[in-house]
Amino acid sequence: MTPSSSLGRNKNFNVFWLGQALSVLGGSISLIALPLLVLDATGSIIQMGMLTVVSGVTGIGTGLFAGYVVDRVDRRRLMIVCDLLRAALLGAVPFIWMAGPRVWVLYVLTAGVGVLKTLFDVAYVTAVPQLVRPEDLTTANGRLMSTFAFGTLLGPVVAGLLTAGVGADWALAVDGATFLVSAGSLRWVTFHRAADGAEKRPTAGAGVLREMFVVGFRFLWSHPLLRPLTIQLTLLTFVTMGATDLLIFHVEEDLDRDAVTLGYVVAVSGVGAAVAALAAGRLRRVFGFGTCWIASLAMIAVSVAGIGLSRSVPVIAALAAVFMFGITLGGVCTMTLRQEVTPDHLLGRVTSAFWTVHNASGPIGVAVLTFLAHRHGVPGVSLGGGALCLLILVGVLLTPLRGSNVGAQRGPYGPGRVRSGRVRRGREADPKEPGTRAAP
Repeated sequence: MTPSSSLGRNKNFNVFWLGQALSVLGGSISLIALPLLVLDATGSIIQMGMLTVVSGVTGIGTGLFAGYVVDRVDRRRLMIVCDLLRAALLGAVPFIWMAGPRVWVLYVLTAGVGVLKTLFDVAYVTAVPQLVRPEDLTTANGRLMSTFAFGTLLGPVVAGLLTAGVGADWALAVDGATFLVSAGSLRWVTFHRAADGAEKRPTAGAGVLREMFVVGFRFLWSHPLLRPLTIQLTLLTFVTMGATDLLIFHVEEDLDRDAVTLGYVVAVSGVGAAVAALAAGRLRRVFGFGTCWIASLAMIAVSVAGIGLSRSVPVIAALAAVFMFGITLGGVCTMTLRQEVTPDHLLGRVTSAFWTVHNASGPIGVAVLTFLAHRHGVPGVSLGGGALCLLILVGVLLTPLRGSNVGAQRGPYGPGRVRSGRVRRGREADPKEPGTRAAP
């Protein structure tokens, strides 16, 4: 069977996919509604930026132990609990807001949702290889990313209409309701391949701290492709985490447009994400990881600079679509690469370490970008961000990533090794053994 026909017959994957589609739609509503709620209450881009900082810092802190938790508990049950708690937190916002705006509540909410989101997302990534065959991973990740794309396409429009009609607080409650649907769908999903139990036994003291983060980080750092990729994404996240705040402020304040217009602008960006998600599997098979990664960085650089410099809403919307195409293509390819080369019993900790390290620069970037935008305006800050993305692209050309044109392959002895496009089998890397290295 072709990958597409194989996935079409995979009931567990399709139930999982459809359940997450609605959840992602709700998340896209919050992406617009939460900043607008803060902007309406305070009128400050710095307050918007600080909320994003809180979200980023919470994600980094949770990432230190999220992989350890995910690798040692029932992943499906963990995701259901995270969904139910997020539904309760977001559903409470409009009732709290009835007594008047309380911005501090949004900071607490953001921190709580951030912890649950990180735990869920790490479990989500580790769940996919347990639902599909290894050869279907890229296609499956593309389909899952397409739900994010269509959520980005529809969510902002819904958020704009809800915000204009009943308020941003009730828009957040709608997001909470979608988590209930996600939790219900997960009840019908079975993960077929259990994680390797070799490292399931709990340890104590310093051993626990080591297991939480160090094991995953050492695997990343010993890998000739994951190491430069992590460094590049750390620099890229410095720019991209604050890009949404800059876009919202530019459209709302600099161009003096309303929430509905902003919703349509962000929705158009979903077209780029949708196209990239559906095409990512084929693009990676035809051009290889390296070419796709370089292309994604080029698109992000051009769009970040252009969005801040343009004063035309249609042009900004088109560039936002280019931005999301680059983000989505890079996201599908990098996530698949990690899943392919990481042993299942380490996947939670490697994913957690990967996100923790490269997201660490995000809150700093948001604080710097929003402060500079407040002082000097969005156009100059966006131009500088685009220039930094181009420097990252140049850095890719100096690493093995530029020539990584063969997808990783799994075999009975773990990930294979690639050298100049030729695959040869190698022993699986043991992060406890300093001399071993894993390569795709």
